Amino acid sequence: MSMIPEVKCRRCGETFSSMRSRCPNCGTRRVTQSGRTPGTTPGTVRGTASYERAETNTKWQMIFGLILVVAVILAVIVMVSTSLEGTEKRGNATITPPPAATDYVPIIDTPPTPAPTPTPTVESIRIMFYEKELEEFTMREGDANIPLTAQVLPATVVGAKVNWSVSDESGEYCTVTSTGDNTCEVAIVKAKAGGVTLTAECNGCTKNVQVYLLEAAK
Repeated sequence: MSMIPEVKCRRCGETFSSMRSRCPNCGTRRVTQSGRTPGTTPGTVRGTASYERAETNTKWQMIFGLILVVAVILAVIVMVSTSLEGTEKRGNATITPPPAATDYVPIIDTPPTPAPTPTPTVESIRIMFYEKELEEFTMREGDANIPLTAQVLPATVVGAKVNWSVSDESGEYCTVTSTGDNTCEVAIVKAKAGGVTLTAECNGCTKNVQVYLLEAAK
């Protein structure tokens, strides 16, 4: 073992003899430790003004630290108490019973009744013998009954009923009989001068046709 102490280079970490002033590896100068003993500061010497001030500062620091610790403890106590009170209130919360059933029946407004669609007005009536429209016709004694049909216009009129009649209400000369579906049969009883008027009526609208009643041919 060497009697000469070794030192470590502060740059490269290589150890070398303390007799050298530089590191043989990197050439860094060795730092020589000072052998001087540091002197005491005035604040550490009793009886000095610095020492008294240091003592006073230390006392105040201790007082402030104690006050801070007490404040933290009080804050923790308040927080714990508040939490326990909230838990107790939630545990003792009253349950509201459901509302009692009543016989009240809510009134529901019924929707307004839509206005009825107006019935189309009958504008005219045509009296037809098969495909031919009649304004007048002639019958002779002994002729068969003539079938007629009434056409109500406009065609949009649905379910309109036609009433048939003749000016000879007594039926002495001519009769008309309704056969349904706005049809009729006209029959001659006996001849009459000037004939009779056949009328078809529907919803206030009328159509007249002249029927001439003649004697049988000789």
